[in-house]
Amino acid sequence: ERGVPILDAFTPYAVHGLDEAMGLPETRLGRVCFAFGAAGATFAMGFQLWASAADWPANIGGKSITAIPALVPIAFELTILFAALGTVLTFFLRAGLRPGLAAAAPAAGVPDDRFALALGRAPGDPGAAHRVLVEAGAVEIR
Repeated sequence: ERGVPILDAFTPYAVHGLDEAMGLPETRLGRVCFAFGAAGATFAMGFQLWASAADWPANIGGKSITAIPALVPIAFELTILFAALGTVLTFFLRAGLRPGLAAAAPAAGVPDDRFALALGRAPGDPGAAHRVLVEAGAVEIR
């Protein structure tokens, strides 16, 4: 509100509205999750139809070879599996997270039990960020 841009925020828990205050765009992970789920459902139905109708057709109990209701539980499970694993892997790749990467905390105790903000310079007023933090009751300013 005061023209001081928030570059990054470190919090011990999720803060509602912080992404809007930082000016972050809406996440596209929902679309990614849907795409992976649709791929999982398509793969499951396609594989089951191929296995029961083309690869090993068997007439069991007079049922049709392509009895769709019998295929739904496996398709549902693979939809969830593909959506979950695909979304997590996409998030890790997009965020640059990998095994062995050291955590980058700005100071001791952050974000375990303290809040920290990385602020940019306000255009035309270099001391605006310091004034905003003092008025808000900041414990430490670096």
